[in-house]
Amino acid sequence: MSTILETLNAATSAAFAELGFPEALGATRESDRPDLAPFQCNGAMAAAGVLKKQGHKANPREIAQNIVAKLEGHPAIAELEIAGPGFINIRPAVAALTARAAALAADDKTGATDLPPQKIVIDYGGANVAKPMHVGHLRSAVIGECLKRLLRFQGQTVIGDVHLGDWGLQMGHLITELQDEQPELPYFKASKTSGYPDVSPVTMDDLARLYPAASNKAKSDEARMERSRVATAELQAGREGYRALLGHFIDESIKALKKGYGALGVEFDLWKGEAAVDPLIPDMIEGLKAQGITEEDGGALIIRVEEENEKKDVPPVMLLASSGAVLYHTTDLATLVDRKAEIDPDLILYVVDQRQALHFEQVFRAAVKAGWYKPEQMEHLGFGTMNGKDGKPFKTREGGVLRLEDLIAMMREAAQARLDEAGIGADFPEEERADIADKVGIAALKFADLQNQRTTNYIFDPERFTAFEGKTGPYLLYAAVRIKSILRKATDMGVSAGEIVIEDPAEQNLVLALDGFDRALKAATDKYAPHLLCDHVFRLAQAFSRFYTDCPILAGKTPEPVKASRLALAQTALRQLEHGLNIIGIDAPNRM
Repeated sequence: MSTILETLNAATSAAFAELGFPEALGATRESDRPDLAPFQCNGAMAAAGVLKKQGHKANPREIAQNIVAKLEGHPAIAELEIAGPGFINIRPAVAALTARAAALAADDKTGATDLPPQKIVIDYGGANVAKPMHVGHLRSAVIGECLKRLLRFQGQTVIGDVHLGDWGLQMGHLITELQDEQPELPYFKASKTSGYPDVSPVTMDDLARLYPAASNKAKSDEARMERSRVATAELQAGREGYRALLGHFIDESIKALKKGYGALGVEFDLWKGEAAVDPLIPDMIEGLKAQGITEEDGGALIIRVEEENEKKDVPPVMLLASSGAVLYHTTDLATLVDRKAEIDPDLILYVVDQRQALHFEQVFRAAVKAGWYKPEQMEHLGFGTMNGKDGKPFKTREGGVLRLEDLIAMMREAAQARLDEAGIGADFPEEERADIADKVGIAALKFADLQNQRTTNYIFDPERFTAFEGKTGPYLLYAAVRIKSILRKATDMGVSAGEIVIEDPAEQNLVLALDGFDRALKAATDKYAPHLLCDHVFRLAQAFSRFYTDCPILAGKTPEPVKASRLALAQTALRQLEHGLNIIGIDAPNRM
C-alpha cells in the first residue's frame, strides 16, 4: 500500500496534469509548517512561471484555487487550504490514516520497502594490527555498521570488510623488537622454512608494548630503523619465518579487535588486510604495464590520473616507489582486484576519514582507467572528527589518544551516574543494572555520533549525551522501554490488540510519524546519511510520547475497542522504533 504522502502526491500531480501543467509541478511534500497542515504543495507558483513564459497572464493563487477545485472530494483528503501567494496546505482524511495504520500494523517491516537488489561491499573500520583501538576508530565503525544494517534492511546483499592495516614498517618494528627479546624463537632462523609453532609467541598486550618500544627507539637510532626496514622488506619478499610471525600478529590482533568492535555492536564479514592481497600485486602491475597506462618517473612506477583541463591538481598514483616498495595506492588497487574476482560487487563504499579524500580519488581514477570498475561503482564516504570541548580532536587530559575501551567505560560510568541520579532500576539485580548502564552508555555514544551529519565535526559531551531528555540515545531507549511496559501490562490485564480506528489528533500524528519510515530509510540511503534515520526515530519517539499523554491506552474509562486500537498502534510504534534502533546499532533493555 502506498504511503499517505505518495497517495497525496499522485492526486496533486494528476490535478496539475489535468490543467495542462507538467505533472512534476504537483509534487506534494511534508509541510514546513506542520502546525497548519502535515503536507503542502507549492507548485502553483512554478505553474504561473510556466504561463508567463508562454506569454499568458498568471496568478499563482488563482492556479492554486483551480487545483483545489480539482482535488475537492478526493477520498484521501480531509481539508485543503490556500496560504500566501498560492501554497496549498493539505490535511489527509482520517479514513486514509486509519487504512494506512492498519497496513503498517500488518507489515513486519512497518512500511519499509526494498531497493533494487545490489551486491555492496562496505570498507570500514580500518584498524591496525598490533595497535589497540582508540577513539579515532569510533566514527568509521559506527557509521559503517549503520550503513551496512540500513542497506541490508532494504534487501541488499552487503559485505562488511574491516580492511586491516597489516602491511608496512610497523610489521618490521614488531619483528625486530621481538627478535631482541626472544632471539631463540625459530622464526628468526634464516635456514628454517617450515614447521613453525601453531601457538603465537605473543599476546595482544605484548604487541601493544613491542610496537611503541621499537618505534621510539628507531626515531633516534638510524641503525635501529634500518633493521626494521630490512625486516619489512624481507617479510614482503616472502621470508617464511616472518610470514609465520605475521600470521600470529594478525590472529592475536583480530581476537582483540573482535572484542573491541563487539563492545560497539560492530561485526565484519571479512577480516582481510593489505597482506592478503600482496600475492596479487606482481600480476596486477604486469597487467597495468601491458595496458600501457603506467610510466616510470624518477625510478618510481606511476599511473597519471589527472584529467585534461582540470583545475585542481591530482597527483599520480604511485604503484612502486623508486626502491621497488609497494605503497598504499598499490595495496588499495590490489584490494579492488581481489574484490572484483572474489565478490564482483555492484558498489564499493569506503567509510574513511574525510582527510583521505584525495587518496581515494586517485585510486578510483586508476581503477577506472584500468577498466576494472565504472566511476559510479566506488564512493568514498568521508566523515568529520569527534572533538573535545576545545574544538580539537578528542584527547585524554594528558594529551594522548584515548583508547576505545576507555571511551566506552567512560560512557558506561556516565550512564550509571545518570541512572543513579534518576533512581532508575534502583531495586533491580546488580547484573541487570550493569547491563542497562552498558546499553544506555552505548546508545548515548552511538546516537550522539550518528545524529550529526556525517561530514561534520561534533563535540564529545558525555553529560549531554546521557540525558534522558532531548534528542539523545537514552531518550529513545526510554521510549522503547515505556512501550514494552505497556504491552506487558496489557498482557497481565488480558487486553489484546485489535482493529485500529484513528480519531484523536495525537493518534493521527503518530500514524503520520510511522508513515515517514520508508522515506527516511530511502533518504538516508540516497545520501549515505544516518542522521536522517536518527531524525525519524526521534520524531517517532516524540509522537508516541504525545500519543501516550493524550490517549490513555489501558485506563479503566477507556472503552475496550479503543484500548484494542491504541494497543495495536503502540505495538506498531514499538516494532518500527526497534527496527530503527537496530539499524542505528542500539539495543534497548526490557525495562528501566
